[in-house]
Amino acid sequence: MKKVEIHPDAVERIKKFTVTDNQLGFGKYVCPAMIVCAYDKGEWQKIELIPYGPLAIDPCAKVLHYGQEIFEGMKVFRHPDDSIHMFRPEMNARRFNVSAKRMAMPAIPEELFLEACDVISAYCKNAVPKRLGESLYLRPFMIATEVGMGIKPAKQFLFVIVASPSGSYFSGDSVKVYIEREDIRCAPGGVGFAKTGANYAASLNSYEKTLKLGCDQTMWLDAHEHKYIEEMSGMNFFAVMDGVLHTPKLTDTILDGVTRRSIMDIARGENIEVVESKLSIDDILKASEEGRCTEAFVCGTAAVIAPIASFLDKDGKTYRVKDPQGKIGMSLREKLVGMQAGREDAPKGWLHKVRNVDI
Repeated sequence: MKKVEIHPDAVERIKKFTVTDNQLGFGKYVCPAMIVCAYDKGEWQKIELIPYGPLAIDPCAKVLHYGQEIFEGMKVFRHPDDSIHMFRPEMNARRFNVSAKRMAMPAIPEELFLEACDVISAYCKNAVPKRLGESLYLRPFMIATEVGMGIKPAKQFLFVIVASPSGSYFSGDSVKVYIEREDIRCAPGGVGFAKTGANYAASLNSYEKTLKLGCDQTMWLDAHEHKYIEEMSGMNFFAVMDGVLHTPKLTDTILDGVTRRSIMDIARGENIEVVESKLSIDDILKASEEGRCTEAFVCGTAAVIAPIASFLDKDGKTYRVKDPQGKIGMSLREKLVGMQAGREDAPKGWLHKVRNVDI
């Protein structure tokens, strides 16, 4: 396996990096080092930890014209004994390559992906926050760098990882959801299951509308009938009906969320029944009116879990959730956050201890 080359100037910058702001936010600060690795002539080249800085990219690079790019989002946590751990990074590595295949990009060996994540985490260990709910957020991504205006898959790429000390994304407030009945985010046979920028760009116009209507999140429905729930713009969806935890069954239009899978695993371990199925928004709204849908929540790497207070339909009618604080959702959140932070026992293989390096 290729070893990461460590640039001394990157280490020197890391030594001087401190964050004293108690309001870390999300993506507000970026560590002064990054991982880079080029793909050329059919293979991955040397992998390096270098000083963080702008990327030199040709104006005709294919990523700028045809959107050939993918990314991941993952977190590193500090445990009570001061060791640091990545949470289920193997799942991110596998999903990264699922996205790569769909976008006609080269797979990166899983061991290389994990090594790169481990190295940047190890050298940025002093940037991993200590408070519960805070983390070092890793953003691995790959872009097509081949130059040319022709519409064809690139043969040259750049893999990069940047790291950002981040605060708790969850404010404690329940979110208001706007149901998008007209526009669609993706369609069957498309790229909805891949973590690529196109999926997020397609959601931004509706997100503007969502905010203007006083809501926080956009709910996307299926492309054919505009009836079945898929996901939010960047999070998966759950609802509790009659004591059962429901979530949309995965299709090629829904992202296979790491947090989603973890929540289902934890819920089953707590003897909570979990059902994955086609989930009609009209059924959810009716169940909310009848009080059978006692709670609903969204989940993702950044927010972990955030409860839903209400749904706003296109006719202007608001449907309120019986328990906007979400007792089941919040108990699952507490359990998951505790596992990530080393305060609760996690299933075997969920935590990857990052090596310790002297800097």
